[in-house]
Amino acid sequence: MSLFSELFLGLAGPNPVMQGLLGGVVIAFLNLLGAVLVLVWRDPSDKALDTMLGFAAGVMLAASFTSLIIPGIDAGGVVPVIVGIVVGVLVLDRADRWVPHVHVLVTGRTRPDTPATEGRTASVMLFIVAITIHNMPEGLAVGVGFGSGNVGDALALMLAIGIQNIPEGLAVSIAAINAGFDRLFYAALTGIRAGLVEIPLAVFGAVAVTVATPLLPYAMGFAAGAMLFVISDEIVPETHARGHERAATLGTMLGVVVMLYLDVTLG
Repeated sequence: MSLFSELFLGLAGPNPVMQGLLGGVVIAFLNLLGAVLVLVWRDPSDKALDTMLGFAAGVMLAASFTSLIIPGIDAGGVVPVIVGIVVGVLVLDRADRWVPHVHVLVTGRTRPDTPATEGRTASVMLFIVAITIHNMPEGLAVGVGFGSGNVGDALALMLAIGIQNIPEGLAVSIAAINAGFDRLFYAALTGIRAGLVEIPLAVFGAVAVTVATPLLPYAMGFAAGAMLFVISDEIVPETHARGHERAATLGTMLGVVVMLYLDVTLG
């Protein structure tokens, strides 16, 4: 067992729910870290943001398979995992129709039909609601990972989601600035929002699969389907919309490699 695994278990103990709680705290903290980067990296270029978001997509893509789909199949067979994936996609599709997420967050734009006088308020509301929806499957995935009992895979998933939360946190802070709001206030708000959403969902995921073990493959499929939907519907189109497709693609490939390395070394 690696030193990192020993340290984590020393803090969280053997209880999967406590592990899920600590995992949620870790990914929320890394989201906050990304958010406050805007205080020192005051004007990142579009190319840099697209590359970083591409990296986040690559990490999530690999993690969906190595830490959720494949372990889910091992735990309960392919059919429950497929059912979970379908449900996860449908839930995120409904949420996407309710409010646009990353497309608005990264650019700071509101819907085309939003009146100019309401644009600023709409940006604020979209910012709060959209990033909350976007990060829900991430917190759930971490909790489900620890609830499965495979600490190695769960730690790899936690680190992967935490790492990709850093560029995500920076991106949403940039979006807030584009909407005309204060750097410090929105950087802090992003971190608080991450804690309010990802931590309880991580605990919920761990509790759900611990109490009802047969739910594990369905929950893993659900978390994976939701994350894959976010990658395909939001992150990839956004990173390919401003002429930086190659940089974003290279970032994605790097993210896949990093996640695979984490999965092998920690799993």
